[in-house]
Amino acid sequence: MTKIMLRAAVLTVSDRSSKGLRKDDSGPALEQALARHGIEVAFTAVCPDEEEAIARILTAWADEHGVDVVITTGGTGVSPRDVTPEATLAVVSRTVPGMAEAMRQTSLQKTPHAMISRAVVGIRGRTLIINLPGSPKGAIENLEVVLPAVPHAVAKIQGDPSECA
Repeated sequence: MTKIMLRAAVLTVSDRSSKGLRKDDSGPALEQALARHGIEVAFTAVCPDEEEAIARILTAWADEHGVDVVITTGGTGVSPRDVTPEATLAVVSRTVPGMAEAMRQTSLQKTPHAMISRAVVGIRGRTLIINLPGSPKGAIENLEVVLPAVPHAVAKIQGDPSECA
Protein backbone atom coordinates (compact mmCIF):
# COMPACT_ATOMS: atom_id res chain seq x y z
CA MET A 1 0.00 0.00 0.00
CA THR A 2 1.29 3.45 -0.91
CA LYS A 3 1.48 5.93 1.92
CA ILE A 4 -0.93 8.79 1.31
CA MET A 5 -0.83 12.31 2.71
CA LEU A 6 -4.15 13.00 4.36
CA ARG A 7 -6.12 16.24 4.28
CA ALA A 8 -8.56 16.74 7.12
CA ALA A 9 -11.20 19.17 8.31
CA VAL A 10 -12.28 19.74 11.91
CA LEU A 11 -15.81 20.81 12.84
CA THR A 12 -16.64 21.88 16.39
CA VAL A 13 -20.35 21.50 17.11
CA SER A 14 -21.34 23.75 20.01
CA ASP A 15 -24.14 26.23 20.52
CA ARG A 16 -22.10 28.24 23.03
CA SER A 17 -18.85 28.27 21.05
CA SER A 18 -20.67 29.21 17.84
CA LYS A 19 -22.11 32.27 19.66
CA GLY A 20 -18.75 33.23 21.16
CA LEU A 21 -19.92 32.44 24.69
CA ARG A 22 -17.29 29.73 25.23
CA LYS A 23 -13.83 29.30 23.80
CA ASP A 24 -13.45 26.31 21.49
CA ASP A 25 -10.67 24.22 23.00
CA SER A 26 -11.46 20.90 21.32
CA GLY A 27 -11.09 22.01 17.70
CA PRO A 28 -7.61 23.51 18.15
CA ALA A 29 -6.52 20.50 20.27
CA LEU A 30 -7.57 18.18 17.44
CA GLU A 31 -5.82 20.35 14.85
CA GLN A 32 -2.58 20.06 16.84
CA ALA A 33 -2.97 16.30 17.31
CA LEU A 34 -3.61 15.75 13.60
CA ALA A 35 -0.61 17.92 12.66
CA ARG A 36 1.62 15.88 15.02
CA HIS A 37 0.60 12.83 12.99
CA GLY A 38 1.42 14.52 9.68
CA ILE A 39 -2.20 15.16 8.70
CA GLU A 40 -2.87 18.53 7.08
CA VAL A 41 -5.88 20.36 8.48
CA ALA A 42 -7.32 22.20 5.48
CA PHE A 43 -10.53 23.53 7.04
CA THR A 44 -11.94 24.28 10.48
CA ALA A 45 -15.30 25.66 11.57
CA VAL A 46 -17.56 26.03 14.56
CA CYS A 47 -21.31 25.59 14.14
CA PRO A 48 -24.33 25.35 16.43
CA ASP A 49 -25.99 22.06 17.38
CA GLU A 50 -28.31 22.17 14.37
CA GLU A 51 -28.64 19.10 12.20
CA GLU A 52 -28.99 20.97 8.90
CA ALA A 53 -25.97 23.20 9.56
CA ILE A 54 -23.80 20.24 10.51
CA ALA A 55 -24.92 18.20 7.49
CA ARG A 56 -24.31 21.14 5.14
CA ILE A 57 -20.70 21.56 6.32
CA LEU A 58 -19.96 17.81 6.23
CA THR A 59 -21.34 17.61 2.70
CA ALA A 60 -19.39 20.63 1.46
CA TRP A 61 -16.10 19.43 2.90
CA ALA A 62 -16.55 15.95 1.43
CA ASP A 63 -18.09 16.80 -1.95
CA GLU A 64 -16.76 20.24 -2.85
CA HIS A 65 -13.41 20.29 -1.08
CA GLY A 66 -12.56 16.59 -1.24
CA VAL A 67 -10.98 16.24 2.18
CA ASP A 68 -9.99 12.72 3.15
CA VAL A 69 -11.19 12.89 6.74
CA VAL A 70 -13.71 15.06 8.55
CA ILE A 71 -13.45 15.10 12.32
CA THR A 72 -16.36 16.44 14.34
CA THR A 73 -16.16 17.26 18.02
CA GLY A 74 -19.26 17.72 20.15
CA GLY A 75 -22.91 16.84 20.00
CA THR A 76 -22.52 13.08 20.47
CA GLY A 77 -24.23 12.67 23.82
CA VAL A 78 -27.85 12.27 24.85
CA SER A 79 -28.83 15.89 25.47
CA PRO A 80 -31.78 17.12 23.39
CA ARG A 81 -29.48 19.38 21.30
CA ASP A 82 -26.90 16.61 20.63
CA VAL A 83 -27.59 15.88 16.94
CA THR A 84 -24.16 15.33 15.40
CA PRO A 85 -24.75 11.57 14.88
CA GLU A 86 -28.09 12.25 13.15
CA ALA A 87 -26.49 14.84 10.86
CA THR A 88 -23.66 12.45 10.06
CA LEU A 89 -25.99 9.53 9.35
CA ALA A 90 -28.03 11.77 7.05
CA VAL A 91 -25.03 12.39 4.79
CA VAL A 92 -23.06 9.12 4.81
CA SER A 93 -23.73 6.14 2.56
CA ARG A 94 -22.11 3.56 4.84
CA THR A 95 -21.12 3.38 8.49
CA VAL A 96 -17.91 2.01 9.99
CA PRO A 97 -19.24 0.72 13.31
CA GLY A 98 -15.99 -0.92 14.40
CA MET A 99 -14.28 2.45 14.76
CA ALA A 100 -17.10 3.89 16.89
CA GLU A 101 -17.20 0.69 18.95
CA ALA A 102 -13.44 0.85 19.53
CA MET A 103 -13.70 4.43 20.76
CA ARG A 104 -16.51 3.58 23.18
CA GLN A 105 -14.76 0.44 24.43
CA THR A 106 -11.51 2.28 25.13
CA SER A 107 -13.31 5.21 26.75
CA LEU A 108 -15.37 2.88 28.89
CA GLN A 109 -12.16 1.83 30.62
CA LYS A 110 -11.83 5.45 31.80
CA THR A 111 -15.42 6.54 32.45
CA PRO A 112 -18.85 4.90 32.64
CA HIS A 113 -20.19 7.92 30.72
CA ALA A 114 -18.66 6.46 27.54
CA MET A 115 -21.63 4.13 27.24
CA ILE A 116 -23.92 7.07 26.48
CA SER A 117 -21.82 8.22 23.53
CA ARG A 118 -23.75 8.04 20.27
CA ALA A 119 -20.74 8.88 18.07
CA VAL A 120 -20.74 7.35 14.61
CA VAL A 121 -18.16 6.93 11.87
CA GLY A 122 -19.19 6.82 8.24
CA ILE A 123 -18.23 7.25 4.61
CA ARG A 124 -19.42 9.93 2.21
CA GLY A 125 -17.95 9.43 -1.24
CA ARG A 126 -14.18 9.37 -0.75
CA THR A 127 -14.31 10.91 2.75
CA LEU A 128 -14.25 9.29 6.19
CA ILE A 129 -16.32 11.19 8.78
CA ILE A 130 -15.54 10.59 12.46
CA ASN A 131 -17.61 11.92 15.39
CA LEU A 132 -15.66 12.63 18.58
CA PRO A 133 -16.76 13.85 22.02
CA GLY A 134 -16.85 17.57 22.77
CA SER A 135 -14.32 17.71 25.58
CA PRO A 136 -10.70 18.24 24.51
CA LYS A 137 -9.52 15.30 26.62
CA GLY A 138 -12.22 12.94 25.32
CA ALA A 139 -11.76 14.09 21.73
CA ILE A 140 -8.01 13.48 21.76
CA GLU A 141 -8.33 10.13 23.56
CA ASN A 142 -10.89 8.92 21.02
CA LEU A 143 -8.89 10.23 18.06
CA GLU A 144 -5.85 8.31 19.28
CA VAL A 145 -7.92 5.10 19.31
CA VAL A 146 -8.91 5.28 15.63
CA LEU A 147 -5.98 7.17 14.15
CA PRO A 148 -3.80 4.08 13.51
CA ALA A 149 -6.53 2.70 11.19
CA VAL A 150 -7.41 5.97 9.43
CA PRO A 151 -4.77 5.96 6.64
CA HIS A 152 -5.65 2.39 5.65
CA ALA A 153 -9.38 3.09 5.84
CA VAL A 154 -9.04 6.19 3.65
CA ALA A 155 -6.89 4.33 1.13
CA LYS A 156 -9.52 1.60 0.85
CA ILE A 157 -12.39 4.10 0.65
CA GLN A 158 -10.55 5.83 -2.19
CA GLY A 159 -10.08 2.60 -4.13
CA ASP A 160 -6.72 1.15 -3.10
CA PRO A 161 -6.76 -2.31 -4.72
CA SER A 162 -3.97 -3.83 -2.63
CA GLU A 163 -4.63 -6.82 -0.41
CA CYS A 164 -5.35 -6.18 3.25
CA ALA A 165 -2.65 -7.85 5.30
